[in-house]
Amino acid sequence: MSLSRKFVAEFIGTMFLLAVVVGSGIMGEKLSGGNAAIALLANTIATGASLIFLIFSFGNISGSHFNSVVSLTEAWRGNLTRRELPIYLGGQICGAICGTAIANVMFELPILFASTKIRTGFSQWFSEFIATFGLIMVIRTGSKFHAEFVPLTVAAYITSAYWFTSSTSFANPAVTIARSMSNTFAGIRPDDILPFIISQILGAVTATFLFNWLLNFEEK
Repeated sequence: MSLSRKFVAEFIGTMFLLAVVVGSGIMGEKLSGGNAAIALLANTIATGASLIFLIFSFGNISGSHFNSVVSLTEAWRGNLTRRELPIYLGGQICGAICGTAIANVMFELPILFASTKIRTGFSQWFSEFIATFGLIMVIRTGSKFHAEFVPLTVAAYITSAYWFTSSTSFANPAVTIARSMSNTFAGIRPDDILPFIISQILGAVTATFLFNWLLNFEEK
């Protein structure tokens, strides 16, 4: 596939992912009557479902990364070239911001407006480390043993991670940046972005080191 096709695939895929994440958060909050658990459940189901159809849709074009740390770890492993990496990262970040804007406009909100939702503290940073570590784990082990099921395993993992992490599993720098641009249920205050992204990168690096060793064997 050409670089332009890979860029467009990552852009569109990440755009729809954020439209789903932010849009379902807004809808869930509107319909839940103030019950945060119901709003989160709606947000979770929509996000998990979207990951299935998006990964299947674009997997044969760009690999369906839609996540900056996934692209960084794939580049580290030699599966993305130095020329491809900035194309992937640019497509993801631009797509994520565009998807957030689409969700905001669909619900008659400003196109982009800063979130005031506080997400900070060691527990949330550690949650992002664990969430991202787990995501890389699922991708690496799934690709090794059951590649055809990776869209399902990634979706299942993120669905569960929404609930077992205190941060609700952002696990994606592009998503984190974009979600700061919507002062809604899925938002994050701009001041809280950097520690989240650092935690995500550390989780991805740790998982990559571990699974480079764990999966480096010849099956007998």
